[in-house]
Amino acid sequence: MKILSVETELISMKLKKPFKTALRQVSVADALIVKLTADTGDIGYGSASPTAVITGDTNESIAGAIKNYIAPAVVGMDIEELEAIIRKVESSAVHNTSAKAAVDIALYDLFGKRFNIPLYRLFGGARKEIESDITISVNSPEEMAADAINYVKNGYKTLKTKVGVDGKLDIRRVKAIRDAVGPDVQLRLDANQGWTPKEAIKTIRAMEDQGFDIELVEQPVKAIDIEGLKYITSNVETPIMADEALFSPHDCFILLKERAADILNIKLMKCGGLHNAQKINAMAESCGVECMIGCMIESKVGIAAAAHFAGGKLNITRADLDAVDLIEKEPISGGVELSKNKLILSDGAGLGIKNIDFDGGAFDE
Repeated sequence: MKILSVETELISMKLKKPFKTALRQVSVADALIVKLTADTGDIGYGSASPTAVITGDTNESIAGAIKNYIAPAVVGMDIEELEAIIRKVESSAVHNTSAKAAVDIALYDLFGKRFNIPLYRLFGGARKEIESDITISVNSPEEMAADAINYVKNGYKTLKTKVGVDGKLDIRRVKAIRDAVGPDVQLRLDANQGWTPKEAIKTIRAMEDQGFDIELVEQPVKAIDIEGLKYITSNVETPIMADEALFSPHDCFILLKERAADILNIKLMKCGGLHNAQKINAMAESCGVECMIGCMIESKVGIAAAAHFAGGKLNITRADLDAVDLIEKEPISGGVELSKNKLILSDGAGLGIKNIDFDGGAFDE
């Protein structure tokens, strides 16, 4: 099964409401869909989501990297040589993790189709259902509390609350949410690098003293501040999770070596795809550190890939794959289906994507 062509096409998806964090605000989610076609007629789908403030990747840079560097390296290769193809992708250019992730996902989709196996079984087959949290954008305490109530009514048991804009106001935000939903709903916080180390410790300790019962706090400080991250981890009781500080397997090694975080958040767009995600999870598991699988505001193709990976691995103990519930009208069918707070994985070969609808046409299986 040789790769004949690599095609890309951009889709834009309107969100149900604006997504706001300490880093950005978006109302429309873009995704660059990748289509690998083999000489057998089989198709592998991948997707990249531009998140310039995190990965540095844009629609233009992703498309350019795939067209000019990655595609020429993989066309003509046999999908059964997956390890060799992935190495070609990795060496085609430095950085460009989103572009690499898109092609990597498509390669694994095609590989699963070659051997007629769903990816979650290829990765270990731990489970077919993934329970996800849902994100509450950073707004006024009152609006965030109202959003929290609606999400809980819709079946969510875990809420990921965006903070990091103002420590004192963040405490009010979290208090409003906890008061609104009660003690039985799990709360996670994501500061998106918004605090200083001292501000983070002060804010987290205040929440601990007030009994907010926070499950974890994600990336409280700048990604490059590993010492600051470690300082926070060592000085609060609440578990700390690394996100923007973790891109590559090498980053994982440093975080584990320094014991800078209690939990690691793997995102395919940051690490370059499923191949490196496996490396990161294996390293973390070897050190007794659990992982979360996360996502950007991305397409169902990317979410399906992340969910299938999580479905294969027991060490992926948490999931933040809510993008499928943030999009107003889903243009992609198959791969994974949302049932309240759970993602049900497809048993179709590879990702199990059935159809991708574009304004002017469709990639259709």
